[in-house]
Amino acid sequence: MSMEESYTGLPTSHLLGSVPAVVSDEKDTINNQVPEANLQIFPPANGGGRGRGYQTLGGPSEGDGQQSTANSSNNWKGVFSVSSYTQFFNVDTDIVLNRLTSSLYPSGDFFSKIDANPDLYGLVWISTTLVFVIASLGNCATYLMKKRSDSTTSWSFDVSYVNLAAGSIYGYALVVPLAFYFLLQYLGSNVKLVHFWCMWGYSLFIFILSSFLLVIPVEFLRWTIIMITGAASAAFVASNLKSYVMGNDLTIVLAAAFVLQVALAIFIKMMFFP
Repeated sequence: MSMEESYTGLPTSHLLGSVPAVVSDEKDTINNQVPEANLQIFPPANGGGRGRGYQTLGGPSEGDGQQSTANSSNNWKGVFSVSSYTQFFNVDTDIVLNRLTSSLYPSGDFFSKIDANPDLYGLVWISTTLVFVIASLGNCATYLMKKRSDSTTSWSFDVSYVNLAAGSIYGYALVVPLAFYFLLQYLGSNVKLVHFWCMWGYSLFIFILSSFLLVIPVEFLRWTIIMITGAASAAFVASNLKSYVMGNDLTIVLAAAFVLQVALAIFIKMMFFP
C-alpha cells in the first residue's frame, strides 16, 4: 500500500486543517406537530342506505334534527311542572312581531306559521296586557264621558274594572278555544289544543290597539271602532278555523266562532267604555 493510498483512506474530519462537514439539524429536530385527529363515534350511525357508516365528531348526521324534534316533544314532565311549559315560550321578538302582524290580517294561513313552534305568548301576555289596558282606559273613558255632561265630576278609579276584565278576558281566552277543541275532536277533525290557544290569544291583540281609540268621548265613533275591531278579529279566527272544517258541513262552527268574537267586542264596549 502506498503512502498516498493511506492518506486517502483517512476520514477528512481527522485531517489537520480540514473543515468539518456541516451536519444538518433537520434530522435531529423533533417534529412537535401532532397530526389532526379524526375521531370517530362508535358504533356507526344507523343510517341505512344513506351512505354514512361512521360519523366524525362535529359532523352531525341527518337524523340529529329529527332527534332534537323528538326530544322537544318529550319535554312534557307533568301539568304542575314549570319546565313542561317553557317550550311554548321559546320564541324571539321577530317571531312574535310576525305573528302579531299576521293577526291583523285574516289571511287564513296562521296555523301554517305556528305549526312548527306554537307558543302561549299570546294566551298569557296579550291577555294580561288587554286586561290592564281596558281596565285603565275604561276608567279614563268613563271619566271623560261623565265630564262632558257634568263638569263638576271628579276623577275616581273603579278597581272593579280590573276584576271584571281579568275574569272575562282570561275566561274567554281559556274556555272558548277549549270548547272548540273538544267540539272539533268530537266531529272528527285532527286539531291541537295548543294551536287553538295560540291563535285565539293573538286574536285579542287588535282589541289592545282599538282600546286607545275608544277613549275618544264620541259615542258613535266608539261603536264604529269596536264593531270594526270585532269584525276583523272574528274574520281572523273564522278564516283560520276554515282549514279544519273544509270538506265537512260545519259552517255552523265558523259562524259560532265569528259571533263569539263580535260578542266579545260588544261586551268590552258596554262594560268598560259605556
